[in-house]
Amino acid sequence: MGHLSSASSVISESKLHDAQAVLEEYHSSDMTKPFILPIRRKRGNPNWGMPFHHIPQTATEFELQVRKMGLTTQTYTASARLRTWCEDNKDRCYIPEWLLAEWGIKPEFKVSV
Repeated sequence: MGHLSSASSVISESKLHDAQAVLEEYHSSDMTKPFILPIRRKRGNPNWGMPFHHIPQTATEFELQVRKMGLTTQTYTASARLRTWCEDNKDRCYIPEWLLAEWGIKPEFKVSV
């Protein structure tokens, strides 16, 4: 038994000597880097509580079609092309409710699950 304890002490001494040699070599080399603490990442939304940015208003598809056809509010109801476009797009695009009511067009409300 005494023989085993002396063998383990020899092994541990040699391991200790090897570890010290590696540390000395590491510290003496030119490639040592300073220890830098890791940066903690900020959590949360940095824009919380800030006012909203201005979102530019864009024309609806209906307004684009009206401009393209050269119509005014007074000439909407007299336009057959606009009525056809509204019937084709009543469920897809915004169309003023008063215009739909005047033409008797009822949009279909579909709910998808």
